[in-house]
Amino acid sequence: MVKKKNSSIKFIALGGIGEIGKNMYLVEVDKDIFVIDAGLMFPEEEMLGIDMVIPDITYLKDNKDRVKAIFLTHGHEDHIGALSYVLENINVPVYGTKLTLALAQALLKEQEFKGKTKFIEIDSNTIIDLESVEVSFFRTNHSIPDSIGICVHTSEGIIVYTGDFKFDQAATKLYRPEIGKMAAIGEQGVLCLLSDSTEAEKPGYTTSEAIVAREMSNAFYNAPGRIIAACFASDINRIQHIFDAAKENNRKVAVVGKSLERIYHIALDLGYLEVDDELIIPVSEIKDYEDREIAVLMTGSQGEPIEALQKMAKQTHKLLNIQKGDTVLIAASPLKGSELFLSKTVDMLFRAGADVIAGKRTVHVSSHGSQEELKFMINLMQPSYFIPVHGEYRSLMAHRKLALESGIDEAHICIPDRGDTVEWKDGGIAITGKVPSGNILIDGIGVGDVGNIVLRDRKLLSQDGILIVVVTLTKQEKKIASGPEIISRGFVYVRESEKLMDDSTKLVKDIVERTISKNSFEWSSIKQEIRDELNRYLYEQTKRRPMILPIIMEV
Repeated sequence: MVKKKNSSIKFIALGGIGEIGKNMYLVEVDKDIFVIDAGLMFPEEEMLGIDMVIPDITYLKDNKDRVKAIFLTHGHEDHIGALSYVLENINVPVYGTKLTLALAQALLKEQEFKGKTKFIEIDSNTIIDLESVEVSFFRTNHSIPDSIGICVHTSEGIIVYTGDFKFDQAATKLYRPEIGKMAAIGEQGVLCLLSDSTEAEKPGYTTSEAIVAREMSNAFYNAPGRIIAACFASDINRIQHIFDAAKENNRKVAVVGKSLERIYHIALDLGYLEVDDELIIPVSEIKDYEDREIAVLMTGSQGEPIEALQKMAKQTHKLLNIQKGDTVLIAASPLKGSELFLSKTVDMLFRAGADVIAGKRTVHVSSHGSQEELKFMINLMQPSYFIPVHGEYRSLMAHRKLALESGIDEAHICIPDRGDTVEWKDGGIAITGKVPSGNILIDGIGVGDVGNIVLRDRKLLSQDGILIVVVTLTKQEKKIASGPEIISRGFVYVRESEKLMDDSTKLVKDIVERTISKNSFEWSSIKQEIRDELNRYLYEQTKRRPMILPIIMEV
């Protein structure tokens, strides 16, 4: 397929290695750069107040003239969520399947993207002829239709990125993977396989969706009252199961959640969901039916359902609250780090009078392949080199072990760090450099304006609170005009700590008077002395270290 000999072949992960989410991979052939996926990651627990995290694209911005295309594997936000931020800086064509592009364009609109981009629809049979390479595709089985793997054909062999995948033997037509095509790709000669590692620690096979559909229908049949079914907004396969179970059990379905409604309408309009019109009712009509005739399909504002369920349990949700006799089906895995939040939410749902089905029965399974499926992919592709991607470091190491078991030479397996440049040359593989590859934090409309120092301050404020010390001076007379006044937030309850606050005020007054009595003094030195001495005193009294902000004004 390749027209000329390629002099240089490189791979760089800007995200998606050593972490779940933020998938963004670069394949660099000769002078051309091809971007595969542009995903976001939801913030970790210590990222206080952060809305989302995207990859650092400094390297792409510095080499924007060399970037030729962006290829999207599927429509989940951990693969398309950062697209608008990339396209603001780099104007290149975006290739994806019909559903993937529709979801990406809707997300760009929601993120108020103002630029213009050329979107080119492809399917698994498309072949794109570019100057240095040809790119082809194959269909994979995931929890969203139109998921594909990507093949970059070089003169040294094919670089295959699997995207997210599993092998479900009972997959319906929309989700059926092209196993024959994968085997044919392997026969052509795969230089390197970049494979999904999410469930590399899980033995055996991922449970079939057919079992989920059966369990879901049984749960709907046995529920005495309303069904509240919670799932991720972009988990279209799970959404289809919920509609099917509702139809089988003569229940009407109300859809709750902004992102769920957006994705649901796109999938429905394009024919990726099969739902009878009479099955759907608006939330306002729920009261017109018996509880046993109702199912509610819901998610939260960010497409993640657990926070919205907690609001329902607290009776503070705008549209719908939990009532006694409800059955809550949690058909979603918690995001990394939010397992405790899920556990508390389940407890609150029980307290509100609901029966909760989560974990103990198979109403949800992973959309990623387990160990036997990962080995099957390796055996289909028969790669010369192997790089596990899309997973935390322990998952990458587990996937490495599976590759060794599948017969790949240890010297031909590479686990790079994020930002490492992996290069094929002289008949081998080596890490030859590093590019910028940190986290860009998004808070509100700010992109990258919150860094480690701001996060550190937020953490400090969340732990011990803040003290603001206000003093007004007359510099000419070298006297205190007013104050010191101490304002406490999140440190101590002032009414019950009057002595501590009075002693702190006296300490600040002594520091200021002592300092301004000298012939010369600097504002900064007064502030630093207040910080140091007050910090020492408060720690002795309370064993806490609040943030101290001295404010000195002059009249």
